[in-house]
Amino acid sequence: MAYDFSSLSPADFEDLSRDLIGAERGIRFEAFTAGPDEGVDGRHAKAGETTILQAKHYGGSRFSDLKRVMRNERNSIDRLCPERYILTTSFKVTKKNKAALGIEIGPWLRDESDIVGAADLNALLRSHPGVEKSHFKLWLSSTAMLERVFRAAALEHGAMTRREIEEKVLVYAPNPSFDEARMTLEKHRVLIVAGPPGVGKTTLAEMLVFAHLAEGWELVPIRSLDDGLEEISDLKKQVFYFDDFLGRISLDKSHLARTDSDLARFIKRVRKSPNARFILTTRAPIFEEARQLSEHLADKGLDLTRYLLDVGVYTRRIKARILYNHLFLSALPSGHVNALVLSGKLSKVIDHPNYNPRLIAMMTQTEHVDGIDAASYADHFVSRLNDPSQLWDIPFRKHIPRTCQHLLISLFFCNEYGAKIDVLREVFEAVHGLFSREYAIEKDPKDFAEALKILEGGFIKLSDRRVSFVNPSVRDYLSTYLSDWSLLYLLARSSVRVDFARAVWNHGERMDITHCGREIARLASEFSGFAASVATLPVRVRLQSEPQSYQSDDIGNTRRIKLLVDWWMVAPKNEFRCAVKSLAEDPVSGWDIWQDGDELVELAAKFREEGYYDQYVDADEIARLLEDAAVQIISDDYISLEDLDRIADVAEEWKRNLGETVGIAINRSIERQIEEIETTFRDTTSDSTVEEQAGIIEKLGRSAGVPPEILDRVHGLASARKAEIALEAADADPISARATSQPRFDNFDEAALRDLFAPLIRFKESVQAEGGEDC
Repeated sequence: MAYDFSSLSPADFEDLSRDLIGAERGIRFEAFTAGPDEGVDGRHAKAGETTILQAKHYGGSRFSDLKRVMRNERNSIDRLCPERYILTTSFKVTKKNKAALGIEIGPWLRDESDIVGAADLNALLRSHPGVEKSHFKLWLSSTAMLERVFRAAALEHGAMTRREIEEKVLVYAPNPSFDEARMTLEKHRVLIVAGPPGVGKTTLAEMLVFAHLAEGWELVPIRSLDDGLEEISDLKKQVFYFDDFLGRISLDKSHLARTDSDLARFIKRVRKSPNARFILTTRAPIFEEARQLSEHLADKGLDLTRYLLDVGVYTRRIKARILYNHLFLSALPSGHVNALVLSGKLSKVIDHPNYNPRLIAMMTQTEHVDGIDAASYADHFVSRLNDPSQLWDIPFRKHIPRTCQHLLISLFFCNEYGAKIDVLREVFEAVHGLFSREYAIEKDPKDFAEALKILEGGFIKLSDRRVSFVNPSVRDYLSTYLSDWSLLYLLARSSVRVDFARAVWNHGERMDITHCGREIARLASEFSGFAASVATLPVRVRLQSEPQSYQSDDIGNTRRIKLLVDWWMVAPKNEFRCAVKSLAEDPVSGWDIWQDGDELVELAAKFREEGYYDQYVDADEIARLLEDAAVQIISDDYISLEDLDRIADVAEEWKRNLGETVGIAINRSIERQIEEIETTFRDTTSDSTVEEQAGIIEKLGRSAGVPPEILDRVHGLASARKAEIALEAADADPISARATSQPRFDNFDEAALRDLFAPLIRFKESVQAEGGEDC
C-alpha cells in the first residue's frame, strides 16, 4: 500500500521517521521535538559520531516551501556539526529536488540517499512491515482500511459512524500502552484494560478492535458474558469486546456474584480457542474491589494480572501529544489555539492533577468554548480542569430547557448502555408529566421529540432506535446531580417500569449505605403506589419481526420479589407484601431459566438464613413457594448444561437452607444431561467448549454419585468431538504476530513542550491564510 502520509500529524510523522530510519540503519534514535532553531527530531550518537535526523511533513506543500525551510535550518545544522544528517519528508521529491535540497544542507549531507522522500518512505515500509503495523494510524486511516473497519463495525456496532471512527483514529496519541496491549492480547488472547474514568481505556480498546477489523476479524461486541458464550466458535476469527464490564458507576455486589464465574469461564474458553480474542475494559478501583469480593476473579490459577493493563498513568510527552492531536484536528478558531499555545500555560494543562483525555477532548470542542474569547481561552481551560464537573453542570442547568433535563434524568435511570427509544419515551412521559405538575411547567405533546432534537450530538447520541449518552462523563455528572432525596421521591412516584424503579432505588441505596436513615425509608414508601404494578407489568414482549418469539423487556420475577422485599424491610407496607405473594404464587409470564434460575434458588435460601430476609413476615411461606418454583425450573427438559451447573453451585453453597427436593431435582437433571451429552457435543463448534462441557459433567456427575465408567464414556465422546472440530478448523487463517516499534529515550522538558506546539501555530496560520477551514 502506498501512503501519502496525510493522515499523520507532524509529530506522528516524526515518530514514524525515527522508527523507520532506525530500523533500516539498525540504530536507535533519541526522540526530540521539532524546535524552530534546534534542527533535531532524532539523534544517534556512538563512538563519538553523531547522526542527526530531521523530519519535514510537507506532503501538501510546494517544493519551494520545503526548500526555503531547509535554507533556514542551515545555521542550526552548522552548529550541530553532525557526522551524518538525514532528512525525511512526506513531499514527493524528485532526483532534481534532492540535488537542490543537498545544496541547502551543505557538507553535512553524506549522500543524496539520506534525503528520504515519500516514495523512499513507502519502499522502507514494505521492507519493514513491523514498523508499518506498529504505526497503525498510518495504515488504519487509509480510505480502504477505514471503509473495511466501518463496514465491519457497523454490522455489529451500528452506533459508530465512519466519521467517528476516522476521528478516533486521527486524534489518538500512540503510546507504549498500545504496543503493550497488543502484545498481551497476542500472547494471552485476553486483555483487560483498566484505569480511572476518562484516561482512554475505551479509546485504546477501540484502536485494538479497529486494527483487528482491518485484518478481517469479526467483531462481537457483548453486553453480557452469556452473549460471548453463545457466539464463540473455533471456525472463524472473532474479537470479543466488552466495554466497562463491571459497571459505570459502582460495583453491584449481587450482580458480581452472577458475573464473576461467567467471566472466569469465558476467559478460559477464549484462552483455549485458536481464533478468539477478548478485550474488556473496567475502572481500576472497581476491578480491584471485585477481586477482593470474588473468589473466581482472585483465583491464582486464572491469574487475571497476566491480562491486566493499567492505562491510568501517562508520561508527560504522551499527555502533551494528546492535547496536540486534539488541537491539530479541532474546529476551534486559530486565535484560540494560538492563544493557548502562546499563553505559557501549556504546562499547567499538561501537569494538572485532573488531566485526562476525556476532559481534553471536551475542552477542544467548539461547543464548550462558546462565549469565551481567545484571550481568555487558556484561563478558561485551566479553570475547567480545576473543576471538571462544570463542563456539564453549566450546560445542563443553564443551556437546555427543563424538558431536556427531564429526558436526561429519564435516560440516566434506564439501562446504563442506553435505552430503546420507545422505552425512553414511556419513562420520559411519566417523569416529565409528574415534574411538570409539581413545578408548574408548561407541557406539550411534542416535548419528547423536541428534547431529542436539542440534545442529540451534545448530550446524547441516537442510533438504531436507541438513545445513549454521548460520553460516559455525562452519566458521571448526573450521578452527582441526582444525589438529592427530594428528586428521588418524585422519581419513585413517576415509576412506570420495574427496571426504572430499581435504578432509582439503587441510587438511593448508594446515598445511604447504612439503610438507617429516614430518607431511605421514605424513598421505599414512595414506591408503595407502584407495588401492584411490579406484580403485573410484562417481563417479556413479543417481537414484531418474529411474532412467535419474545425478548426480555424488564427485570425478571425473582429480582422483582427481591426489590419488593427490600422496600418492605425499611418500610413494611402491606402493598409490598401483597405484591410479593402474588409474584411468588403467579409470576408474570412464568419462571424463566435465564432471568430467574440460580437467583431463585439463592433467594429461597435467604428467606431462611439469619441476617437476610428471615425477618420478613411471610418468610417461610415465600421460601417454600420459591423452592417449588426452583424445582420446576430445574426439572425443565430444556435447561442447558451451563445453567444447571450455575444452579448446582448456588444450591451447594446454600444447601443448609434448602429442602431435599431441590437436590433431588438437580440430580435427576444431571442424569438427563448425561443421557443427552452426545447430542450436546454434536451441536458444539468449539473444542474448548466441548472440553468445558465435559468438565462440567465430570464435576456434576461426581457430586450426584454417577458411576466412573459412565463419566469415562463422556470423556471419550468429548475427545472424539474435539478431533472432529480440529479437522474442521484446520483451514482457519493463521494469526501473524506483529512487530513493535523501538523503545524511545524520553526527555520532555519545558523547551520540548514549547517546541512540540510551535509547528501547530504555523499550521493554523497557514490554513487561515489559505482561506481554508480551521481544521
